[in-house]
Order: sequence, then structure tokens, then C-alpha cells
Amino acid sequence: MFAFTNSKEKASPTIIGAGAKFTGDIRAEHIIQIHGTVQGNVNADTVIIGRGGVVTGSVHSREFFLHGHMDGPATTDTANIFPEATMTGALSYFKLNITNNDGLECRLVKRKK
Repeated sequence: MFAFTNSKEKASPTIIGAGAKFTGDIRAEHIIQIHGTVQGNVNADTVIIGRGGVVTGSVHSREFFLHGHMDGPATTDTANIFPEATMTGALSYFKLNITNNDGLECRLVKRKK
């Protein structure tokens, strides 16, 4: 079954599916879900990098959910890092939630409001 949206649906997510490779910058107002590979900068209200997802570039978001791999800096208000996630670069945040993770090799930078 296919799901279609129309111009009245302003909150539909942008999805990079598993197996897809995208090169370039992505900007969206709402949610970006990445289950494939992105080489470029990602900017959205919420960025989700799924278990098979890989981002090489930067992320700027209000909320960041990392299940896959991030290679580059991320600037976010709230970072949620899950068990199988790996990251290199710098993670700049106001609030940080890490769940049983041993794959982070990034620099953590707590921002002040």
C-alpha cells in the first residue's frame, strides 16, 4: 500500500530509506528519518538516524535520535543516543540521554541556555 500526502499535511516526515544513498544537504521543517546513507548536512526539527542509517556531515536539530552511525558534528537541544549507536565528531547539546551505549568516540559539549 502506498501512502500519499497532500499540501494540507504539513507534518509528513522526510525519509531516506534503507539501501538509499543521498549526497547533498537536506533541510526540512519537521522530521527527517535516515535509514540509508547520507553524505551532507542535515537540518530539521527532529532528526532520526535509524539502526542501518549513516550520516557523514553535520546535523542541526531540536531533537536528535541516534540508533545508527554519525560521522561529523551534531548540534541539538536534546540528544538521544541508543545502545548500538556510534558517533565521531562533536555532540553539542542542552540535554543528553544515553542508553547503555559504548560506541561513542565523540566529544561532548554541554551548551548553556
